[in-house]
Amino acid sequence: MKLRVGILGATGAVGQKFIRLLEGHPWFEVTALAASERSAGKSYRDAAHWIESTPLPASIAEMEVQLCEPGLACDLVFSGLDSSVAGPVEKAFAKAGYPVISNAKNHRMDEDVPLLIPEVNPEHLALIERQETPGFIVTNPNCATVGLTMALKPLQDAFGIEAVQVTTMQALSGAGYPGVASLDAVANVIPFIGGEEDKLETEPLRLLAPLSREDGQPVVRALDIPISAQCNRVPVLEGHLECVSVKLGSSSSIDGVQKALAAFESPDEVASLPTAPSRCLLVLEEEAAPQPRRDVDRGAGMTVSVGRVRSCPVFDVRFVVLSHNTVRGAAGGAILNAELLAARGLLAHRDV
Repeated sequence: MKLRVGILGATGAVGQKFIRLLEGHPWFEVTALAASERSAGKSYRDAAHWIESTPLPASIAEMEVQLCEPGLACDLVFSGLDSSVAGPVEKAFAKAGYPVISNAKNHRMDEDVPLLIPEVNPEHLALIERQETPGFIVTNPNCATVGLTMALKPLQDAFGIEAVQVTTMQALSGAGYPGVASLDAVANVIPFIGGEEDKLETEPLRLLAPLSREDGQPVVRALDIPISAQCNRVPVLEGHLECVSVKLGSSSSIDGVQKALAAFESPDEVASLPTAPSRCLLVLEEEAAPQPRRDVDRGAGMTVSVGRVRSCPVFDVRFVVLSHNTVRGAAGGAILNAELLAARGLLAHRDV
């Protein structure tokens, strides 16, 4: 029997991506849709402006949209809520006993909330022990953080990292819908994304940090590594491209760096999950790779691609990273988090 899923913020861009990716999922079934008062009481077909590239699933179209309040008939909720409202809503659901798998930023840096990429830090799920609610919250990182952290993880493990510089070229879909005004986006680059640089400079340091125990309690202390980030919005539909330079803790040849990146694999418990790609991190050898148009859908959007690995005259190594911002960096990443929770027995059927 599949676990029943509710989607908070179901009419928005991330909510729609959840609906598309969950269609036909072997473990999960969407049974509740929730959004703002403006949409509540309407059929989903009437409430949502469907922007996905595949048709609106017939099983979803006539479902009634409800308010984002506990009482939804489901076993867990995915949150695609905007950060302006996500914080207290997610807390209310956790207090009511729901597992909340969130795409919002509000609780990512809370000391008792796992900020999770299953291939990078599955042990951080132990932080759930500290949450004093019948339910719990688990978050996935910022969409640009995911690609950067996936590429840094094997380097941190093999050589250690002393400093990182990253410049991003981020897709328009990362701004949601309707997003960036057309006169700003077309044939232009916008060298500012509010709050984005701070996330890139802090979230990887929490994701890459080890889990420890203090007075019997699980604790994650962020690493102390300087990351300098500059974020740009570019006229690309899907795919965040990042140019990264890294100062390593110990010396290595470029060949050694390439081998470390190419050898990185998902832990066995993650590799077997339904949404996990066959390669979570793929090193591309082509001279002009990765490219959003050609490579963003690798692994059904869940594979992070790395290319142009070469020496750096300022630091030690530089490379280019590409990740699908609305799949791996949003809804797909959250679904993978939920699958790991289910595989560990942390999700169950509820009497609602």
